[in-house]
Amino acid sequence: MVKVSCSYDEGYESYEKYLCKNNCGSNDDVLITTSESRKNKYVIHDDKTARIFTTTISDLHSADAGIYWCGVTRTGKDIYTEVKLKLVQDRCCDTVTKVQSYEGYSESVSCTYESQYQNNLKYICRGNQPSTCLQQALITSDKEQNGRFRLDDDKVLGTFTVTINSLVKSDSGSYLCGVQRNSDLDVFSAVELKVKVFQQHTGNGASTVETPAQISDAGQYVVYAVPPVLLVLICVLVLIVYKCKRQKIKGNEAVMNRNTSKTGGLEEVMGAAENSIYGNDEVVRYSEKQTSKIACNDYHDAGEDEPDYENCTQSEEIYCNEDFHKANRR
Repeated sequence: MVKVSCSYDEGYESYEKYLCKNNCGSNDDVLITTSESRKNKYVIHDDKTARIFTTTISDLHSADAGIYWCGVTRTGKDIYTEVKLKLVQDRCCDTVTKVQSYEGYSESVSCTYESQYQNNLKYICRGNQPSTCLQQALITSDKEQNGRFRLDDDKVLGTFTVTINSLVKSDSGSYLCGVQRNSDLDVFSAVELKVKVFQQHTGNGASTVETPAQISDAGQYVVYAVPPVLLVLICVLVLIVYKCKRQKIKGNEAVMNRNTSKTGGLEEVMGAAENSIYGNDEVVRYSEKQTSKIACNDYHDAGEDEPDYENCTQSEEIYCNEDFHKANRR
């Protein structure tokens, strides 16, 4: 099937239009007119607002190739527009872009085009037959959203992107990206989409289906479970360090206690020694009566009238006076 579109000037909206072949010199050359919208395998439609009439030719064969004329009937000579019809094999394309995704996910298919077609209609369809692609389009650029399909046209980059949401297994297959051209065949590029199902193998050789939601839950488990585990490990390490420091402090206290007990014993011994030194009451009482200076006789110079004096230590204060010793012995 092919559509032949022809425009006409303002003022001819009410005039009859037709499509003919060869030289249009006989009635047999006229294939269809706007006075009869359908004839054999031809269908004609006149859009008087846009001033374009379109003829659709179905069931094409090689004999349908050639030159056609769009005519507008008027008094005198009709107005003609030449149209060349080329027939090619209804398939596309030599190069195929392969895309893989998973059930439940969204996937985008990007299709490039030349800058001269930035204002042309873009679309995508299933299958690989260009002749029926536009009629079976899943979405076109004049409608950004259609169910699970969304089309975004980046005219600067020369790329339009079709996004398919909530993929299912049946979305797998061939797709054609198309750019409409009024005066020639549309431009196409082919895409092969493969939608996979998540599978998880068990120990007995069987496999179970794992949905994206389950995988998402698993990811969330990792995100939410790992921090508590780390927190527990940190708490354990802190507890171990605390116990080690506690044991070290206790050990230091024990050493200090032992040192303290030794010091006390030493003080007791010293106290006992002092008591032994000063235990003689006579000596202590006598010592208290003495001044800090005691006359000590120097027997080396016995002929002198005055005794020599010298400063004595406490022990000397007690023991240096020979007369004191002699008196005590009596």
